[in-house]
Amino acid sequence: MRAFLIASAAAVTLSGGAQAAITPHPRAEAEALSLAEKAIALRSVRGPDNKTPEVAALYKSALVAGGFSDSDVTITSVDDTAFLIARWPGSDPTLKPVVISGHMDVVEAKPSDWKRDPFTPIVENGYLFGRGSSDMKLDGTLAIASLNELRREGYKPRRTIIIEFSGDEETTMKTSAIIADKLSDSDLVLNIDGGNGTLSEETNAPEYFAWQGAEKTYADFQLSVANEGGHSSEPRKVNAIDELAAALLRIHDYQFTPEISDLTRAYFVSAARYEDPTIGAAMRAFAADPTDKAAIATLSDNPATVGKIGTTCVVTMISGGHALNALPGSATANINCRIFPGHKPADIMAELARVAADPKIVFRDVTVGSVMTDASPMRADYVDAVKKAMSGPYPGVPIFPAMSSGASDSMWFRSHGVPSYGSSPVFMKDSDDFAHGLNERAPIATIAPAIDYYLVLLPELSK
Repeated sequence: MRAFLIASAAAVTLSGGAQAAITPHPRAEAEALSLAEKAIALRSVRGPDNKTPEVAALYKSALVAGGFSDSDVTITSVDDTAFLIARWPGSDPTLKPVVISGHMDVVEAKPSDWKRDPFTPIVENGYLFGRGSSDMKLDGTLAIASLNELRREGYKPRRTIIIEFSGDEETTMKTSAIIADKLSDSDLVLNIDGGNGTLSEETNAPEYFAWQGAEKTYADFQLSVANEGGHSSEPRKVNAIDELAAALLRIHDYQFTPEISDLTRAYFVSAARYEDPTIGAAMRAFAADPTDKAAIATLSDNPATVGKIGTTCVVTMISGGHALNALPGSATANINCRIFPGHKPADIMAELARVAADPKIVFRDVTVGSVMTDASPMRADYVDAVKKAMSGPYPGVPIFPAMSSGASDSMWFRSHGVPSYGSSPVFMKDSDDFAHGLNERAPIATIAPAIDYYLVLLPELSK
């Protein structure tokens, strides 16, 4: 019944668009969905009663049942969470391994806010509902089920394949950093928590697949100003809150120099056709000339594109004063920045200090759980493997690179010089993206073609 449900859903998704030559893999398809449901039911949220170690145990049992040696699947406890690393040894130990990277933890969800209990998985109207369905428990189980299917089909990798899951990607990324340290000798990383396919809002047909080759560096900078304060009945020209507010307004009005890279240029050129005509025209103009003022203005006014044309910094928190009837003796603010690849956070902080133009304001880098990274190279072997893997389930679908404005486990590998690529084969409509939000869901129809994709991609990169 489950296999029929998945196959039927896949047929519906692909109607009206490119017709997929999907080879049925009913056992893997059923395993991916069943395992995802079991994982969603485990509340893997940081804090009391964190079930992430139980998710790790669930994944290990599935991998061992699929043919992994028990000793090749390790679970390591860290604080209230855990991480998992599983190795499928290749026949040539001189080759660096290929890594499949994901995470098991999810963002908190309050049942009272949801239409359905977030930790009770439900399959309804062609979707799997539940916290983690799209970010990223179904992605994780698709990879596990695909590896098990490859073993059943008798595949023997020449290059070692490693699958790993961090346990705190949504919070401190402590396990993410540990894993990257341990696997710093890898050839490349397939981050299945990044990149994805997009379906048409009108026809539900596949529009394009964007793999993630870069992400912006996350940084938090604290601004603080202090003076002697005083009685509110005797106001002074110097006021900590006023000084800080004036500096924040100068930062608000400032725009970092727009930038472009080979990767983002390829994205703008390829993705422009899928955007509103005005935005699309600006994307093409910016790709041709990143100093085009009209294009910059249009892209800067659009929240979906402003982060793609350079560094952005925004005030996210502010506090000041100590009493209703006293002049503030101090005021602080947090500026959150997403830094274009190639820039050091210290240089961005120094630029903000120049813009603030007030020597009494002290700047401090208070970033936790982030490192600076450059873009991954657009390696031909990876790009060719993705194209070949997509050609079966999604023939003719446009494929191009993209840069993420958010942060993922990729940055920890990139900081070691290991190329990492967002490679999730999940296709969905933008309007169905509820990751981190209420009523999170993932389309069942994506399961069969995703497994088809992995059964080509993984051998291509490990043969």
